[in-house]
Amino acid sequence: MTEPLNPDQPEGEISLRTIAMPGDTNPAGHIFGGWVLSQMDMAGAIHAASVTRSRVVTVAVDAMKFHKPIHIGDEVSCYTTVTRTGRTSITLHIETWVRRGRHGSPLMVTAGLFTYVSIDENGDAAPIKKD
Repeated sequence: MTEPLNPDQPEGEISLRTIAMPGDTNPAGHIFGGWVLSQMDMAGAIHAASVTRSRVVTVAVDAMKFHKPIHIGDEVSCYTTVTRTGRTSITLHIETWVRRGRHGSPLMVTAGLFTYVSIDENGDAAPIKKD
């Protein structure tokens, strides 16, 4: 599931918002894909940790798809939706949307599935706490 849940508007919880800066560009002048991936990973970890109420580590990034480039000055927002919760792991669908020059309608630029594992104080996989 790397397509937007709603192609016209972001869905899910806003978990991170930042501005794309000149230092984040690749040689072509677009924002470097690795920078986008790291923003999505941070957003997912924030959401996953709030659900699991524990530290989390990234164990997989699946089906990552870049639809459009990000430009310098774009407002970049990552939206997260839990798609699966296991005994120790949680998977989130993460969409990255931009507003060009921080104005106008949001535009979906990339999406992917990220899986995190809940860990204890020793760094071992730990069961996700249930309410």
